[in-house]
Amino acid sequence: MVTSTNSRSKNEHHCSIHRSLDLVGEKWSLLIVRNALRGQTRFSEFRDSLGVPSDVLAARLASLVEAGVLERRAYREPGARERFSYHLTAEGAALKTVLIALQEWGDEFTPNAGGRVSLTRDTATGQHASLAFVGDDGAVLDPATIALVPGPAAPAAW
Repeated sequence: MVTSTNSRSKNEHHCSIHRSLDLVGEKWSLLIVRNALRGQTRFSEFRDSLGVPSDVLAARLASLVEAGVLERRAYREPGARERFSYHLTAEGAALKTVLIALQEWGDEFTPNAGGRVSLTRDTATGQHASLAFVGDDGAVLDPATIALVPGPAAPAAW
């Protein structure tokens, strides 16, 4: 049976960009991951720092857990009920590259009048770090020379 694109599940899309956006393409999802990269783990921390409605936050956290981006861990403060904290998985931590790419794009094309809010630094040396395209030989490539080309699973009418 052939299904339309609209009725396909997130795992049926051939395009990896499409599949990825199905999982993390909503604004709140990426902001939750950003804040998790900054060390936040608790529902209240995400809610208070992002200003996201609780029902939206609960739904996004659940979808990120289901997608394997976050994992839920139970904790209990003395005298309080059990709650859950949310921690990045290896898959979630790998989204750092995506967020830094968005940050670099935003800093260049939609700059904040007050300057950059976040900087990328190597934790060992403190030197500035930026994303780059690197060839198989280790050479940094000019982004203008990089193209998306059909891969082995691309449909004939790409």
